Amino acid sequence: MKKYFVKTPYLLKLIFNNWVWSFSKKEKVIYLTFDDGPTPEITEWTLQELKKYQAKATFFCIGKNVVANPEIFKKIIDDGHSIGNHTHNHLNGRKTSFNLYIDNILKAETTIKPATKLFRPPYGKLTLAQSFKLRKLGYKIIMWDVLSADFDNSITNKKCLENVIKNTENGSVLIFHDSVKATKKLQYVLPLILDYYTAKNYRFEKITA
Repeated sequence: MKKYFVKTPYLLKLIFNNWVWSFSKKEKVIYLTFDDGPTPEITEWTLQELKKYQAKATFFCIGKNVVANPEIFKKIIDDGHSIGNHTHNHLNGRKTSFNLYIDNILKAETTIKPATKLFRPPYGKLTLAQSFKLRKLGYKIIMWDVLSADFDNSITNKKCLENVIKNTENGSVLIFHDSVKATKKLQYVLPLILDYYTAKNYRFEKITA
């Protein structure tokens, strides 16, 4: 597994300050986000867990998965969560031509209804030119403050939990994945996170454009 930052460095946030990494530290609020869904294997379970704690979250959806699972996508909206665009085919912006990348995002936009102006780049990678174009189109680029690494098969469930507990603070944006690959770790970590921070009087809120 390639190296990655569990806690996004302050310098990185400073350099790319046109992107959203976290929110105000004044209140005990956490922003849970889920990438790569909707998927029948884990998204509905995730929604059930969130509902137990009256927690709201933001789901960055892949367009082709919305097409394949419209009923699950509708449940996300019906449960009051917010939706973000995660491209139509989960493209890496740095490995994709400018026009193809923007067109793929716009293709996802046609399938994600109601429309959203929240965008998260798959792998957290896009070029400055792509970023400038998206912001010109009205998109708010949402990154993250804490990476759970639930996608990493080389770490244990407990390490995934530790990644979150040790690095989350007021206003943190946490990233999880409602994907098949992340299923086992998410099923272990999410209930514990919800219980742990609820006991500490935190609120879980969705991100809005």
